[in-house]
This record gives sequence, C-alpha cells and structure tokens, in this order.
Amino acid sequence: LRDAAVLATGFCAGLAPGMHPGDLVVAEETRDPRGSVPCVGTELLVKELLRTVPGRTVHTGPLTGSDHVVRGPERADLLATGAIAADMESAATLLSAVRAGARPVAAVRVVVDAPEHELVRIGTVRGGISAFRVLRSVLPAYLEWHRSLLLPRR
Repeated sequence: LRDAAVLATGFCAGLAPGMHPGDLVVAEETRDPRGSVPCVGTELLVKELLRTVPGRTVHTGPLTGSDHVVRGPERADLLATGAIAADMESAATLLSAVRAGARPVAAVRVVVDAPEHELVRIGTVRGGISAFRVLRSVLPAYLEWHRSLLLPRR
C-alpha cells in the first residue's frame, strides 16, 4: 500500500468562537512542531460532506496537532497561529504517511468540544455522543473523496 491515500478522521477540539460539537472540520493542512502537510481534495470533501449531512456546519482551515487535550487560554494561543482546530493524531499520521511515499492525504474531524463547550463540563458528554453520530454518518463522503483520486489500480 505504498501509494495508498490516507484520510485521518476522528474528533477534535474546535478553537474558533462559534464552533459547536458536531461541526465538521476539513483540514487544508495539518501541522505540528515537526512540520506541516498540505491536504488534497478539500473542496470535494466539503461538497460531499454538505451533501451527506445537510445542515451540518463544515469549517476549513489548518488543523494543529497536540500531545494533550487543549483547554482554556491554550485554545486562544493555538487560534492565534491560524489553526481552527486541534487533535492528537492527524498531523503525526499524515506526516508519517507522506514521509513513507508520495500519496494524497486529508483530514476530516468532528468537533467534540469548543471554547464555549469544553470537555471539563458534564454537558460535553452530549456533545461527544452527537459528534460520534456525525462521524458515523459521513462515511459516504470519504468514499467519494477516494473515488475522485487518480490512484493506480491494483
């Protein structure tokens, strides 16, 4: 699977005001202290996500990596770098993928907590359940993204 496409998916912390649990984030790039990786086919992913889950908000922008759950003032610091969301897997996954060989990569995350809805609150449990349902429902968009790529046939 040397040239296989890689799509990092899961949950993230929204950094921007107005983000809500269940919103989707399509990364234009992922970044962490080791570097940044541009994502491929983001416009198609946004289009397919909006078609698959109508009425759901989709945000686009940089997704930053963290080795811990970000809270409080740290969210504002990360937002000031231009990132719109943070997670603990995407940057490392996509960086490893492209270092192993040229391939299309992308990241789609579902917001589980946001500045106004942090994980420390008990109400975030509802947000997590909502985010899981959204994540489960967007699989058709991932398949369309994969079909759109010009990958060698096996």
